[in-house]
Amino acid sequence: MMKTADLKLTQDWDKTFPKSDKTDHRKVTFINRYGITLAADMYIPKNAEGKLPAIAVCGPFGAVKEQCSGLYAQTMAERGFLTIAFDPSFTGESGGEPRYMASPDINTEDFQAAVDFLSNCDKADPERIGIIGICGWGGMALNVAALDTRIKATVVSTMYDMTRVNANGYFDSEDSEEQRFKKKTALNDLRTAEYAKGEYSRGGGCVELPVPEDMPFFVKDYSEYYKDRAYHERSLNSNEGWNTIGCLSFMNQPILKYSNEIRSSVLIIHGDKAHSFYFGKDAYANMTKDSKYTENKELMVIEGAVHTDLYDNLDVIPFDKMESFFSAM
Repeated sequence: MMKTADLKLTQDWDKTFPKSDKTDHRKVTFINRYGITLAADMYIPKNAEGKLPAIAVCGPFGAVKEQCSGLYAQTMAERGFLTIAFDPSFTGESGGEPRYMASPDINTEDFQAAVDFLSNCDKADPERIGIIGICGWGGMALNVAALDTRIKATVVSTMYDMTRVNANGYFDSEDSEEQRFKKKTALNDLRTAEYAKGEYSRGGGCVELPVPEDMPFFVKDYSEYYKDRAYHERSLNSNEGWNTIGCLSFMNQPILKYSNEIRSSVLIIHGDKAHSFYFGKDAYANMTKDSKYTENKELMVIEGAVHTDLYDNLDVIPFDKMESFFSAM
């Protein structure tokens, strides 16, 4: 029998966005197939009746549910959906040891475990379940959409492909066998040293404000979100980051190999001024290339939007579009 672990869950409202008076909120937990207990915030429309279409939300990579995934979840609940925003394994209020690790397999499983939970929730319609993945969890959402046939609709917002960026560097600037070997050697040498010490180092979160003028814009963009307007004490990006070796396996495990076999609906949303736009464009191209299932796939480009505009800018995030998209499940 699967048994959830006892987690220490904060009951006070500690989100980086205001609490809505249109939804009810409570903490829930569920377990993934590795036995890790995950923590989530559930948002339900006030006075809701019957079984509701349901959405699981996660991301960005290194964020917590108190940041933009919770904002997405609460906003979609205001629009009639039962939603959960969850912390991935090893992060936030979720379980899993050691802390601050990432895995393309386990993190894909986290989304599937959220679908398990919603499929058995007495307030959710198991035939109308969707997911939203933000930033690095956008790529994970595409990966799980190719795997989990219970998912009827997927929204991918301002996405990263975490396998590609870890293997190739930003903008594919390190896409060579020699550079990958150098990175792998350094990380594996670090594994040896940290095993001997009996503890892991942290890779560092976002750059402290004010960001030096010679840094790329997207570095400043991240810091203004994680270090200022959406700072949270449990967020990796707001603080000391992932374990330095935490994302090593992403270098050798592409996650989007079968994306062109996704039969369910997918909406990819990206700003054309985002440094990450190439991830969304290429993911859409690969998803629709040689695919028999292109009619329900869409790339929505938000003109003038940068990466974090799709984190918390309510004038930019296309919630009307997402509402109509998920209503068609």
